[in-house]
Amino acid sequence: MSKVPDVAKRFLVGRALRSGQLHEQLLPKRIALPVFASDPLSSVAYAPQELLMMLAVAGVSFYSYGPWIALAIVLLMAVVVASYRQNVHAYPSGGGDYEVAMTNLGQGAGLTVASALLVDYVLTVAVSVSAGVENIGSAVPWIGENKVVTAVGIIALLTVMNLRGVRESGTLFAIPTYGFVVGVLAMIVFGMVRLGTGDDLRAPTADLEIRPEQADLAGFAVLFLLLRAFSSGCAALTGVEAISNGVPAFRKPKSRNAATTLLMMGLVAVSMFCGVIALALASDVRVAEVPAHDLLRDGTPVGDEYVQEPILTQVASAVFGEGSIAFLYIAAVTALILFLAANTAYNGFPVLGSILARDGFLPRQLHTRGDRLAFSNGILILAAMAGLLVYAFQAEVTKLIQLYIVGVFVSFTLSQIGMVRHWNRHLRTETDPRVRAHMHRSRIINAIGGTVTGFVLVVVLITKFANGAWIVCIAMPVLFVLMKGIRRHYDMVARELEPTGEDVVLPARNHAIVLVSKLHKPTLRAVAYARATRPSSLEAVTVAVDADDVARLRDEWDSLNLPVPLKILDSPYREVTRPVLDYVKNVRRRSPRDVVTVFVPEYVVGHWWENLLHNQSALRMKGRLLFVPGVMVTSVPWQLASSDRLRGRPEPAAPGSVRRPYQGGPQEDRARPDDGIVSERD
Repeated sequence: MSKVPDVAKRFLVGRALRSGQLHEQLLPKRIALPVFASDPLSSVAYAPQELLMMLAVAGVSFYSYGPWIALAIVLLMAVVVASYRQNVHAYPSGGGDYEVAMTNLGQGAGLTVASALLVDYVLTVAVSVSAGVENIGSAVPWIGENKVVTAVGIIALLTVMNLRGVRESGTLFAIPTYGFVVGVLAMIVFGMVRLGTGDDLRAPTADLEIRPEQADLAGFAVLFLLLRAFSSGCAALTGVEAISNGVPAFRKPKSRNAATTLLMMGLVAVSMFCGVIALALASDVRVAEVPAHDLLRDGTPVGDEYVQEPILTQVASAVFGEGSIAFLYIAAVTALILFLAANTAYNGFPVLGSILARDGFLPRQLHTRGDRLAFSNGILILAAMAGLLVYAFQAEVTKLIQLYIVGVFVSFTLSQIGMVRHWNRHLRTETDPRVRAHMHRSRIINAIGGTVTGFVLVVVLITKFANGAWIVCIAMPVLFVLMKGIRRHYDMVARELEPTGEDVVLPARNHAIVLVSKLHKPTLRAVAYARATRPSSLEAVTVAVDADDVARLRDEWDSLNLPVPLKILDSPYREVTRPVLDYVKNVRRRSPRDVVTVFVPEYVVGHWWENLLHNQSALRMKGRLLFVPGVMVTSVPWQLASSDRLRGRPEPAAPGSVRRPYQGGPQEDRARPDDGIVSERD
């Protein structure tokens, strides 16, 4: 194989880190905040817009409900943050909602939470990247026309950055995240000062009218619309749980640092969310779900040519003036933070996948750290699934947002119920009055959190189900069943492999068979190695595909006086694999207590294209022999000269793998492609 892939990997990912350097990847609070909280912080760019867009269905008069819905979302955020501060102290190992539910509610609840979170992490990447592309697309026509390609490219870039490791990616993401927070908070303060001094803030859409899609709503229809707006605005809460999953990534004291980061995230997110809603209403921002039809200018729809600006851009225009440096700054960091918001999922999904793999519910490869001590396999799977989702929904935020937050509120609710049972269990044995008082307070917080998030989950399911949430309601059970099946397979394999006592009994005899296609150095090495193992019996076996070749092989074999008999198997239909399998099975039937060892000579080549010049008889043969009970398959490699170019690889060659000339044997080997057993092995 070429060194080019290794060089490219080192260039993109960086040099490999030792396992002992894992402590160097731990995060201080100032880096952990942008790493784990970029999703809830960035939601200020689209959650207020989704809230007002739902209210606009009934006309601009329903905007008056905006502050009350925003207040409800803020109270919900406070409850969730307070609840999760209890989680990180009680379960600091990094399992988060999954561990809480698994420990206190059982395997079913734990896997429900895990499937919900895995689906929601994928949606986080898809929604965040699509929203960022939409923001940039309004200013750059090419991106607006090629949203899917751009979104997939951004996902690929984020994947490479995260493969470089948590610490390095966190440092890269910290600057734009803090730049966004400072910019939005400064805009809110400046806008409030302007309002306080009597200035009139006017958004670019302030002169537009909104045509209600459903006029004259009353009774239950009004309640349903308000609940739908509330559920859309709850997108501001996504990603809150990521900190509880990432506690092991914090510096010591881990739990306290994670809890402090949660509090910081909640305060900043609430401040930005409230400020943007207030300025949007004060500056008469107008947004609609179908702007070309529902937004009117002088009584006429704006038409398909109209591009609806994101709410944050409109507020920045009202506060700073369109085209100003501050306006351009807000537009730039908003687009950037939306891309980086996906980083929350890039940290949550691989860690949760690793824990599930450790517990046997996902393939064990997800539990392995990569070169940079990140869970590389989980990162790659997340990127692939998010890319497919972006392609399937054509990077349309309005479509993707309907699938959003269902999973996260499932995990919120079950986690808080699990925490209530956690405190109940500990209160039965705790006698210290001060500790019991603390547990009672924590239980009340978690009980309130479970009740509120359970109510919101019902609202979200009712209001979003028909608009696309049904897809998530199907994906979660499918993932649940898949994880149960993987665990069942691992349990079955473990039971099957459990030592029972008779496994240590030595076989009566070992019958060795060397597969031969023609007489050359690899064959002679295989014969020599087989003899060195001192089997009970040893024979060479070839298949008579061509009569002339077999006659020539027999003459050469006899001329060397090798102390190993050559057995020739007939093959009237020119098959190679079937006669060998039948012969080996026949040997096994004659002596069921014995083992049969089959030695297979193989080429080792250095170029990928050399694989095409040698057939794969050995690979096919080994693949079939592995399914025959009582048969051991031993590969005997022969390194061709082209394999010497791989000696410079970082991993040293194993002893005995260096190609050496065979002493004795034929002086010349026919220079033609081998059509027998010998094949390439890489």
